[in-house]
Amino acid sequence: MILNETKIRKVNSNGKAIKLNDGDGLYLLVHANGSKYWQFRYAFAGKAKVLSIGKYPEVSLVEARDRKIDAQRLLRDFIDPSSHKLQQKMLVTYQHRNTFFAVAEEWLNRNKVVWTPRHADRTWRRLEIHVFPDLGKRPISEIKPMELLWVIQKIEATGVTDTCVRILKICSAIFRFGIVTGRLEHNPALNLRGALKPYRETHFPALKARELPSFLGELDKLNTSEQNKIAFRTLLMTAVRSGELRHSRWEDVDLEAGEWRIPAEMMKMREEHIVPLSSQVISLLEQLRAMTGNGPWLFPSQQGRVHAIMSENTINSMIRRMGYKGKVVGHGFRSMFSTTLNEHGFNRDAIERQLAHMERNGVRAAYNRAEYLPERRFMMQWWADFIESRGKAAVEFSIATRSPVTGTAFQGFTASPFLN
Repeated sequence: MILNETKIRKVNSNGKAIKLNDGDGLYLLVHANGSKYWQFRYAFAGKAKVLSIGKYPEVSLVEARDRKIDAQRLLRDFIDPSSHKLQQKMLVTYQHRNTFFAVAEEWLNRNKVVWTPRHADRTWRRLEIHVFPDLGKRPISEIKPMELLWVIQKIEATGVTDTCVRILKICSAIFRFGIVTGRLEHNPALNLRGALKPYRETHFPALKARELPSFLGELDKLNTSEQNKIAFRTLLMTAVRSGELRHSRWEDVDLEAGEWRIPAEMMKMREEHIVPLSSQVISLLEQLRAMTGNGPWLFPSQQGRVHAIMSENTINSMIRRMGYKGKVVGHGFRSMFSTTLNEHGFNRDAIERQLAHMERNGVRAAYNRAEYLPERRFMMQWWADFIESRGKAAVEFSIATRSPVTGTAFQGFTASPFLN
């Protein structure tokens, strides 16, 4: 039947839900409690669907018919009215949150699920210091390239060119997010890289393998706690990142299996990482367990209850006191690990897997976390023997199937099947 305002006002559902048809798929749904809602029934891609139009009398009969006609126009253009309505609702929601700060906040919240907490905090802090004071309250669609360049050049004037590059990269990602969420049409950060001073990326300073004997000698003589020395040697022999070492828990270490499984949330690439433990590292951790095994952390803070774990400055502070400031940092031992193993013919893929680097090659990226594990076990024992031989200084190291320290064959191997 064709509806009119009188019929609609007088309808009584008698405690049951009923439908009053108006034709062409439009009807008024009257609930048992008497509330009335306009709905439009249609078919899209072979499926029956329903579009909610609104509540009566907020949406009148005339307006409901107009909205039905609008929906029919969309259908003629092969557009699903329900999907279109949802998109428009999302667009309105996004456009009301249109400041650079609001868009940046949404961008960070979507990305931090795959970032480490430290990286997320550092990214947000850079925005708070360098960008939000000037651009945070500005509508993101109104920010022009010159405005952003001015912000970047203020950072550049302080001499921290590397920070300029990072900030520009972060801002560009935020603008791209703003584009896909309907807040702006063009990315003002594009092409600004050429307006910055030339920047050459610098790598972490690292020791040469030939410098290890004197370095390890200084470590032995350093006046610091035994826990700190164990931490340093563990970092050196496992080639993990210092943050991964500091946040390591006893529950992640299996000394009997000779494995340390670093949880995904602690890894830069958000994937669990297996570190095979050499006999030397197992010995170090057995000593450490007598010191810290009653708590959750391998390396808890030794400064009372101010911090739960060892400070991020501990390793580099030890390096400075040993007289190696500017020559090496904690992260630099990973470079030495990679360089030395590559020079001695180990498989590059196994080395990269042990360093937990994300492969740019799509095929290699599909490898699971345990890929090359037998080879990596051999490699980590080789590396620990190499470090120990440098510490003893008198041992002539040779790449072979026998340990340069013990003179015995590596357990499980009668030859070196993994070396190229």
